[in-house]
Amino acid sequence: MTVLNPISGTSLANEAFGKLVEAITSGEFEPGQRLSESELARQLGISRGPLREALGRLEGRLVMRTPRIGVRVIAFAREDLEQLFFVREALEGMAARLAAEHMTMRELDDLDALLTHHAAQPALAAGEAYLQRSTDDDFHFAIVRGARCERIERLLLDEVYYQLRIHRLRSSTRPGRAQAALNEHRDIMSALHARNPDAAEDAMRKHIRNARFSSLAAIDGQVPPAVRRRPS
Repeated sequence: MTVLNPISGTSLANEAFGKLVEAITSGEFEPGQRLSESELARQLGISRGPLREALGRLEGRLVMRTPRIGVRVIAFAREDLEQLFFVREALEGMAARLAAEHMTMRELDDLDALLTHHAAQPALAAGEAYLQRSTDDDFHFAIVRGARCERIERLLLDEVYYQLRIHRLRSSTRPGRAQAALNEHRDIMSALHARNPDAAEDAMRKHIRNARFSSLAAIDGQVPPAVRRRPS
């Protein structure tokens, strides 16, 4: 079902930005696909001015503009995708370490409730996909914010996450990956509750490595290798 329904509100550019992010990251548009400004404006029920402002904010994140060609959904080479995951593993590993030290009990309880909500998703229960569409519904976003480190939060939320969200849905639909990701989230959750920074960082790094293997396998058409647990 399309998410590009007509917009009704005062901040048209902001609403268009949010709808475009959701449409691109949910797979409504393929990497490399050309986006027609006139068609997008028609679907959203807005003029081209607010649409172009929204697309401008997405340039370098989820879209790229090429002279005489127009706007396309960003497409990463395999090497680029792998490097993004290397950056994500380092930053999120540190975020999990800091979150184990700084998250409040209320935040941990909310994170527990979020995982319970995720586990009840029909698509996840059926092993089909692990969907986290909004920032408020995202396990990783909550941990990054709980780390209390503005620089890590800005790097991840404003840059790395935008570019990787295109691949998250594809990765989570690979056989067995959705349930494995949920179990890995639970391992991270256990380390956070234990206030164990080392365990939290190790669990997060393992989870991101598995996500990297799965995303690359989705490109290569191969079965992703399992990540061995580090010796304690």
